[in-house]
Amino acid sequence: MATLTPHPFAFPDAALADLKARLAATRWPERETVDGWQQGAPLDRVQALCEHWRDRHDWRACEARLNALNPCMTAIDGLDIHFLHVRSPEPDAMPLILTHGWPGSVIEFLETVGPLSDPRTYGGDPRDAFHVVIPSLPGFGLSGKPREAGWNVERIACAWITLMKRLGYDRFMAQGGDWGSAVTNAIGASGDAAVLGIHLNMVVAGPAEDQLGDLTAAEKAAIAAGHYYQEWGNGYAVLQSTRPQTIGYALTDSPVGQAAWIYEKFGDWTDHGAGDGAGAPEAAVSVDRMLDNITLYWLTATAASSARLYWESFRTFAGDPVKIPVGCSIFPREIMRPSRRWAERRYPQIVHWGEPARGGHFAAFEQPALFVDEVRATRRALP
Repeated sequence: MATLTPHPFAFPDAALADLKARLAATRWPERETVDGWQQGAPLDRVQALCEHWRDRHDWRACEARLNALNPCMTAIDGLDIHFLHVRSPEPDAMPLILTHGWPGSVIEFLETVGPLSDPRTYGGDPRDAFHVVIPSLPGFGLSGKPREAGWNVERIACAWITLMKRLGYDRFMAQGGDWGSAVTNAIGASGDAAVLGIHLNMVVAGPAEDQLGDLTAAEKAAIAAGHYYQEWGNGYAVLQSTRPQTIGYALTDSPVGQAAWIYEKFGDWTDHGAGDGAGAPEAAVSVDRMLDNITLYWLTATAASSARLYWESFRTFAGDPVKIPVGCSIFPREIMRPSRRWAERRYPQIVHWGEPARGGHFAAFEQPALFVDEVRATRRALP
């Protein structure tokens, strides 16, 4: 019988003291030569973020919230996998595995766990209840750091199916965005009979050649956003998919470097009311919640190990078609915003198509209530 053991978040005081000392000793670069975020996260914004991190952020409060969600560890395929596991009080709850991405973590889902697992308490329908499982990807959070190549998206998907069965769930639903979308896609494409359906809040799908002649305005905007991302927004991905070890030295040694590397993505990918350019991510996700997430990367020293997932799987991110039921939610500030007809080429059995009014790439972080609604709608639509 495989072992499942409690494994709380418990970083020593010395690690937090070291973080504050490093922040106080930062050697800053000069200011950018343009206004705004065109050259990356602006100096004054990063300085303000890190001053808050040093003087006012409370990691212990986040640690307590995480530890209230039954953090556990188990070994799968030779690697320690850390996960949160909240069983619903409802006897007919649907098992659900949620997968985060980069630069996210299990912290993204904290506001959604209660409504998902116990809708009755949160004013919802108890028939919408889920048993919630939230693992940390290999090389992220408290999960083990792979010591050999090969931990690609498909291998992670197999590990997640094993995890759900080990927890006693012989039928379940899977959900994900960003790398979680790729892992969830692979779970859906696995052919395993335990997988009832999947929900994606980042849908990777493009037009067929014969669809390019009659593009809608929304489709033209989606193509333009894709071009913008390729030209201006994916430098981080090129670096992490080619030289994860090299960037790991800088980010593992400098908390300001780690913070700016992640903060810039929150600036570019959240729905903060500043159009398509980076702006005020704090309008979408509070500074303390962003710092909770950044702190987890810092305390676990996972800059290099998390980046290696890009080296393993970025070139094959789109994955295989999924024939089982799929729910798709296209949030308005997502990086990729395909039309339904594009998505149907990869997902012939779309049972829910949602286009929420607000939200971006970090949907559960930014709009937890809308995110929960979309997951519930997918569950209701399953055959």
